[in-house]
Amino acid sequence: MDQATSFTSSRSQLLDRIEAVSAGSFESVALDVFQFQAVHNPVYASFLSLLGVQPARVQRLDQIPCLPISLFKTHQLQTGSWEPEVVFTSSGTSGVATSRHHVRSTDWYDRLALRSFEKMYGSVRDYVVLALLPAYLERKGSSLVHMAQHFIRASAKKASGFYLHDYDALEEQLQACAKLKQPTLLLGVSFALWDLAERGVTGFPELTVMETGGMKGRRKELTRSELHAILGPAFRQKKIHSEYGMTELLSQAYSRGDGLFEPGATMRVWLREPTDPFAQVKTGKTGAINVIDLANIDSISFIATDDLGRRYTDGTFEVLGRLDASDVRGCNLLVLD
Repeated sequence: MDQATSFTSSRSQLLDRIEAVSAGSFESVALDVFQFQAVHNPVYASFLSLLGVQPARVQRLDQIPCLPISLFKTHQLQTGSWEPEVVFTSSGTSGVATSRHHVRSTDWYDRLALRSFEKMYGSVRDYVVLALLPAYLERKGSSLVHMAQHFIRASAKKASGFYLHDYDALEEQLQACAKLKQPTLLLGVSFALWDLAERGVTGFPELTVMETGGMKGRRKELTRSELHAILGPAFRQKKIHSEYGMTELLSQAYSRGDGLFEPGATMRVWLREPTDPFAQVKTGKTGAINVIDLANIDSISFIATDDLGRRYTDGTFEVLGRLDASDVRGCNLLVLD
């Protein structure tokens, strides 16, 4: 079997295993993805070589080095050689380098993103999906806009759609959904939900308000708890939901309230010491967030982010802020509590 055939066969088998991954099989699949990317991702292979890591000796998840997320700004991170269907890009101020995530298959991303959402919230077909994503809609390459567009199409509800600055039309649609007692997902960037909340919007039991983070310099930076304390009463919601995702990840985590995130089946989080990237942090303590994202099979699945958080024994986690000296980016909300 030649190298190209071996690569294709290995990738195909891994794709099947990732789609079927469970809590019990996650470690086995992740270790095999590591071996695959250690060979076929040249940037990651160089990184491991510089660290003196011999892939064959890696036997546990906690032995896998995570690539600094900043390399998405400076390198084309691909496992194998292929042409991307889309390049997701992060937002950034003028003159600041932005992340670029080359995505081999949007169908792969769409399937896994929808599966992750529906695992927690049920079929998206039951929802009217209303996306309030100004700033993201006003630029190209947003993974969040791509995901929202897929959810809107999959919802099969004519009322689903994007709203840019037309808050009056959005309020009318919310009122219509309230009258029909229609389950509704309002997915919004933080500053836009705050703007909407100040208008005295309609809230109703069938409404799920989900913030994606991101003040983007439009409003004062708040902690997640401060923001939710504003949004909850305004929308008549006991809990405000949250989505944790970013340009560099194809998997998402969701919080159904109180900022406690549950990762999707293809995602796992653990914490490292901010001053020592190879030292792990004990459960319940604050540290920098490392992510294993199996959906990133074609880019890089082992990422050291610039976010701070806490992880708990059941695998859930909180996002508490950003590392010092990290540049503030689009989908990240927060300053430290």
